[in-house]
Amino acid sequence: MGIYAADRSLWPEIHYVRHMLASAGVKISQRKVPFISWHALPDLALLSIKHHREDDTDFWHWVVFKRMNGQVFVLDSACYLPSNIRTEFDAMQPKWFIEVSHT
Repeated sequence: MGIYAADRSLWPEIHYVRHMLASAGVKISQRKVPFISWHALPDLALLSIKHHREDDTDFWHWVVFKRMNGQVFVLDSACYLPSNIRTEFDAMQPKWFIEVSHT
């Protein structure tokens, strides 16, 4: 697909993520919705965390929010974490989210 994790252009753009998910048959909303609260999130969503600006460009880190069988957690690919399943919600500060369709 020509998409590489080390490519910094991935960080501020969503179209790469949309392309990867679409190729896997995953549908996501066209809308970015401002984050209000963890309780207001849909059951499955992409979240932007670690938002910051560099040279007038917005950057963030992608994570997946999941609510399932009464459990709420975030899947985070960051290699420095002791576990990729996160529940310390106060440590994450989402900027916005995109709903992922259940298919």
